[in-house]
Amino acid sequence: MPQPRHLHLGAILEGVGTDQQAWRDPALPANASIDIDWYIEQARLAEAAKFDLVFIVDSPYITPDTAPHFLNRLEPLTLLSALAVATSHIGLVGTLTTSYWEPYNVARQFGSLDHISKGRAGWNVVTTGLEGAAGNYGRDAHFPHAERYARAREFVDVVQGLWDSYEDDAFVADKAAGVFLDKSKQHRLDHKGEFFAVAGPLALTRSPQGQPVIFQAGDSTQGRDLGAAIADGTFTIASDLAAGQAYYADLKARAAALGRDPEHIQVLPGLSPIIAETDEEAQAIARAQEDALDFGKLLVQLGRAFNYHDFAQYDPDGPFPDVSSLSLNSYKGYAERIVATAAAESLTLRQTAWRFGHWRSDFVGSPKTIADQIERWFLGRAADGFNLRVTRPADFALFREQVVPILQERGLFRKDYAGRTLREHLGIPVPAHRHAAEAFAQAAE
Repeated sequence: MPQPRHLHLGAILEGVGTDQQAWRDPALPANASIDIDWYIEQARLAEAAKFDLVFIVDSPYITPDTAPHFLNRLEPLTLLSALAVATSHIGLVGTLTTSYWEPYNVARQFGSLDHISKGRAGWNVVTTGLEGAAGNYGRDAHFPHAERYARAREFVDVVQGLWDSYEDDAFVADKAAGVFLDKSKQHRLDHKGEFFAVAGPLALTRSPQGQPVIFQAGDSTQGRDLGAAIADGTFTIASDLAAGQAYYADLKARAAALGRDPEHIQVLPGLSPIIAETDEEAQAIARAQEDALDFGKLLVQLGRAFNYHDFAQYDPDGPFPDVSSLSLNSYKGYAERIVATAAAESLTLRQTAWRFGHWRSDFVGSPKTIADQIERWFLGRAADGFNLRVTRPADFALFREQVVPILQERGLFRKDYAGRTLREHLGIPVPAHRHAAEAFAQAAE
């Protein structure tokens, strides 16, 4: 029988923040993005509130104007390994690019994290939207957009193949008989494709959840196709309910067209609520935060979607400049949305920067109002859950202590963990071992 849907919650641990203002919060350590004690504390708080996962973002390129958290932060896999031994239930998800790594290394790293955490690891698959990353990895130019996604698809296939190097009962470890390994249950990969040639096997067996959970965050046509094909969950940005519903329906339809069960892909938009005792107080906070924004920094953040293009060179009150060519090999889906919106609404550069240069929250109000909005998105099939941005301590506390209990009382969110692995939290099945499944099918025939 189909199981009832339950809301999923992730916590994006952003240290000193990816906006202009969070780092100035007196209660937030100025070195939070490199302070392992800060990360451990936030992960434990999220686990106490029964969150599904914590999420670590990453990108391999910065400029002097990059947001504070991106300028000085810990590497995701190292960080998550520390969190694995400091927590017991919460999922541990990190970003790692397929454009500047090798499949064997990634399979080994995330496979190791999955064992260290006893089945709580997740990999956010990205192709890297910043062209400047090429210079950090010995390349003269970034991979073209279409090639990045073709490479990513093969990359993930190779990694998942390596994760199946051993069948679950391969290690006999019979001390009396002197048999450690059943060699018939170790499998070479011998992959030779368009981008990679990997022999295998990986020197690591599967974890309690079979394989790490795969997440994906691309919003272009190629990004959505990749997510529909490989992802167990997607991280996305949706400006309002209608946009969330459109993305949700599109991604699930793409997955179904590939023969996948769309309920096995969890859609988690980002969430940055502004919470106060009353709706009026929350709206006042939102206005004050907007009033404090620096227009020059808004231009920098707008430019990030176009590989940090310098928008300060244009008349801010003139029409949004024709930069459509700059979107072709950067954050393509988001950049093209900016271009299309600016054209459709005849926005000036200033208006475009205010619209897209900072995170605009559709969730502003009292704890009940925030819970109502979350429920509306969830029941309206705009989301299967949310990924909460965690920076300011007071904001995180308000969400945990006042919003989560309302969601629990309504039966939307768990009051305790029902399992230990990330797959169990998300309601995603353990993938069958490809070689064991083949052997079973042959025996049945």
